[in-house]
Amino acid sequence: MRILWIFAHPDRNSLNGSLLTEGLSTLDELGHEHQVSDLYAIGFKAVLDAEDVPGADPERLLVGSEQERAYRGGELSQDILAEQAKIAWADVLVLQFPLWWFGPPAILKGWFDRVLVQGFAFGLKDADGRVPRYGDGGLAGKRALIVTSVGARESGFGPRGIHGHLDEVLFPVLHGVFWYTGMAPLPPFAVYGADRLRAADFPRAAEALRERLRTLPSAAPLPYRYEHGGDYDEDLVLRPHVAPGRSGVAAQREGAVSAAGRL
Repeated sequence: MRILWIFAHPDRNSLNGSLLTEGLSTLDELGHEHQVSDLYAIGFKAVLDAEDVPGADPERLLVGSEQERAYRGGELSQDILAEQAKIAWADVLVLQFPLWWFGPPAILKGWFDRVLVQGFAFGLKDADGRVPRYGDGGLAGKRALIVTSVGARESGFGPRGIHGHLDEVLFPVLHGVFWYTGMAPLPPFAVYGADRLRAADFPRAAEALRERLRTLPSAAPLPYRYEHGGDYDEDLVLRPHVAPGRSGVAAQREGAVSAAGRL
């Protein structure tokens, strides 16, 4: 398989940097090809602006349509085109970042904003004139994995933890970025208690990551519902018979049952 590893941490000597080294070594041992986008190292520009889309209307920047126009015309800035070429090459995207304020660092959010443009990652039309999203987007057929570090203890990110379940905390990326563009989101990999991790604890974390990477081709993705799979009505609301009594993030996954049952 071909893996694009997107690394968003400012220090290669950090825990995350060490995990990156272990991860790439494991991919080599498994015979996978890989490329790395180290966003801090390359000084990736995090802010989307008119410089990304030459020829845009100077009076008003309509981001979606201007990005699509520039993409189809080959006019996007070169750093964006380079990242899109890597994505097109890859079978799997690995996004590695520390969890800051319940989300990725700003530089990775900027990568989403600038690289996953309309016409490339989403906003395409199928033969029936529908816009494929949520399982059928422009990046359908690829897999995606989050590798993250969390300062808090694992229990706090459990189903009843104060921070919220990790799958739900990362829902904007897992569902709103990966699944929206068609990529199959794998369960995220997290190292908890990262701020208190000792050198003696690292081998265990590294081996856990190596094991997750061994399952990249076979691991079952999170079972989110397809937009055009029949579960949603014309207003994109779950039909009454689907996951009755459930609401919110949990209801968006297949297998969700009534509030009296369990997931």
